Amino acid sequence: MIDFKPIRIEDKELVTTYFLACGNRDCNLSFVNLYTWQFLTNSHYAVVDDCLVVRFTLDEESVVYTMPVGTGNVKDVIELLKLQAKAEGHVLRVHGVFPELEEWFNREFPGCFDYRLDRDYFDYIYSRQELAELKGKNFQPKRNHVNKFKRTYNYKYTPLTVDLIPHCLELEEKWCEEHDCEDEESLINERKALNTALRNFDALGLVGGALWVDDEIVGFTYGAPVNHDTFAVHIEKADSRIDGSYSILNQEFARHIPEQYVYLNREEDLGIPGLRKAKLSYHPVILLEKGYAELIENWK
Repeated sequence: MIDFKPIRIEDKELVTTYFLACGNRDCNLSFVNLYTWQFLTNSHYAVVDDCLVVRFTLDEESVVYTMPVGTGNVKDVIELLKLQAKAEGHVLRVHGVFPELEEWFNREFPGCFDYRLDRDYFDYIYSRQELAELKGKNFQPKRNHVNKFKRTYNYKYTPLTVDLIPHCLELEEKWCEEHDCEDEESLINERKALNTALRNFDALGLVGGALWVDDEIVGFTYGAPVNHDTFAVHIEKADSRIDGSYSILNQEFARHIPEQYVYLNREEDLGIPGLRKAKLSYHPVILLEKGYAELIENWK
């Protein structure tokens, strides 16, 4: 049996080394997400034959494994996962990016797996330069929104540093009061993940920014690299009473992260219509298709 271990802050370097090397742009392959959301997903990891595998739980019951990444024999690791799943009495499901996931399983295990895509969990990936500059006809409405904000408010954007964390937590508290977080499970969970991230800001290697209006923080954002050319934006939070605060925060963050990152992964829309509309309005250059391969029962 594979010995899966809880994800600790001390595991960041090990886990990140495997994820960065694989070149995947999937926001789930982010140590920050695994660590800050493990209260919900019960994420555990193991290194088998120089391959990293993460095990997590969906909907409090369905066990899913990430596609193994590393220099070892991935097929052998999948065989071990088949045995593990059978021993534990659950169906083997392996999460990954399509069409690569399907192509690999069809080649290595022909006829053994079914495939499920989940549109609600596709990642929205943007050109960092496009979000930073907002040039062209497609971005005219965004440009107008940003310019109106700049004309209306006395603002500044600064790096998010540890000394600003208490101010960000205070803003989050106010935001939750206004949006009735305690009545919405998804907002409760987001708040837990956000608090974990901010309280471990330096240890997680997060990079963020703070938006100020009249010397008060009215918005903040943070993220971390997914691979060598893609940076994930994990959280964006702003005072929605200040028109344009999210738009300017989006642009400033894109302007300030290192130019080596060609892409910004702004994660999924979770099937929320308003969120999907907002994410599409920024014209993603890649809609990263994700889902899982599920072992057909007769092939156990």
